[in-house]
Amino acid sequence: MNAVEVRGLSRSFDGREILRDVSFSVGHGEIFGYLGPNGAGKTTTIRILLGLLAPGAGMVRVLGEDLTSNDEARRRVGVLFENNGLSDRLSAADNLAYYAGLYDVEAPKERIDELLTIVGLADRRDDLVGTFSTGMKRKLGIARAILHRPEIVFLDEPSSGLDPGAQRMVRDLILDLSRREEMTVFLNSHHLDEVQRICSTVAILAGGRIRAFDSVANLTRASGRPTVTVTLTDPGEHARARDIIVSLPYVAECDADSGALLCTLTDPGATPDLVEALVRAGFRIEEVRRSSRSLEEIYLEYVNPAEGRV
Repeated sequence: MNAVEVRGLSRSFDGREILRDVSFSVGHGEIFGYLGPNGAGKTTTIRILLGLLAPGAGMVRVLGEDLTSNDEARRRVGVLFENNGLSDRLSAADNLAYYAGLYDVEAPKERIDELLTIVGLADRRDDLVGTFSTGMKRKLGIARAILHRPEIVFLDEPSSGLDPGAQRMVRDLILDLSRREEMTVFLNSHHLDEVQRICSTVAILAGGRIRAFDSVANLTRASGRPTVTVTLTDPGEHARARDIIVSLPYVAECDADSGALLCTLTDPGATPDLVEALVRAGFRIEEVRRSSRSLEEIYLEYVNPAEGRV
């Protein structure tokens, strides 16, 4: 059983179809990225998953349950929307204590102390949240979302409105908490660099439909024949090395005119064999790099054609 199952989900507002036949799944323990432009329906999907909105059609399950009718299952879920859910007139510790009471958290003081230390706010525990920066509030909001040790946490644009330094801080925090708390993370974001760095699987939503759903590794793998760039310690040996490389049965072509050796392979798994052949021939290798595409390129490839149509 997956942590999240979505099958044939559709939803309309005022006669306009926002989601159409959306299907994807999220495995337990994954950091899953849900991508799409503003207004694509990402937050609508999360609200349906959480039982806050009814689907127009289709099936959704979180931890195998329908959250609209299962209070016990909802206690196993954490959520952070763009609003952090914090009171500016309470201290960091008092904010968490309030939610600890709502969730009946065991040993609340110890849990609050643990989380404030993890998110780097232990020295500000007694300060009013109204004095915090946007990044500090976001960190405390994440602590609030996982206070009750949920099995899955939904983070809706956790880096929205943050400067690059604060974005990195939040990204590192999500990675650390995922490992430390062993929870599934459902990340709704349009910060593609952030998603590529921390997510194992992504779905791209555009025009109300899922345009791509795969692992980040598969999506960013270079299309067509794999290419490998090899740089030798002695650039003067590139021409001689090329003569050897083109004689190998798994090499389609090799260009030595760019200051490095750009090799096109017929076998995606042949890179180690290529390196071994060069080392056996006495060449010293400075760098070996496989070609790949960025998640941004993949995203734009799917989103641009879908913009403006459903």
